[in-house]
Amino acid sequence: RQVINLELMPQAPGQRAPSNPWPHWPLVFRTDYGHQEASLLNNGNDVREYGVLTKEFVGDENGNLVGIKVVDVRWEEVNGQMRMAELPGSERLIRADLAFLALGFTGPEHPLGEAFGVDLDRSGNFKALYQHVQGDFRTGNPKVFAAGDCRRGQSLVVWAIREGRDAAAAIERFLLSGEKVGAAEELAEVQKPFLTAAL
Repeated sequence: RQVINLELMPQAPGQRAPSNPWPHWPLVFRTDYGHQEASLLNNGNDVREYGVLTKEFVGDENGNLVGIKVVDVRWEEVNGQMRMAELPGSERLIRADLAFLALGFTGPEHPLGEAFGVDLDRSGNFKALYQHVQGDFRTGNPKVFAAGDCRRGQSLVVWAIREGRDAAAAIERFLLSGEKVGAAEELAEVQKPFLTAAL
């Protein structure tokens, strides 16, 4: 038996990178007790594999999991935003009879933002101001508001709750104001409903 922990992101450096100065949380390589214990099932080796994207769960004729198709990836900066690229020829099958999913947040779904004409900030999040002023949480599309992780990036749930409440108040103010969207900004029929992305 073997335990493998697939990680989409690259392995963190052993010490702070210049782009991660104090007082920000140190994004450095760590091994916790769970990884240490699991290494005993892996001949003492680290169970984590970095820069790996899961492509497909493979089942047998009875629907039982028998493997996971994966591919190695690298992260590159493109126009000021980090983008993932698959490494050609690295696709492989890992035999597996059990899979646990523990998902983190790497950013909002860009096709959703594109469908509603929402601009992205440098980090790839939905671009919307939050400065305790009129127009907070409004994106470049005047009928779309964004709050929480999709706007500020991965953060604490208390921020998502706070921004969700504040965004709801901003949307209410907008609706009650009777403000009209100009003809040049009118949306296609399918895009007319308001969208609030709170998490």
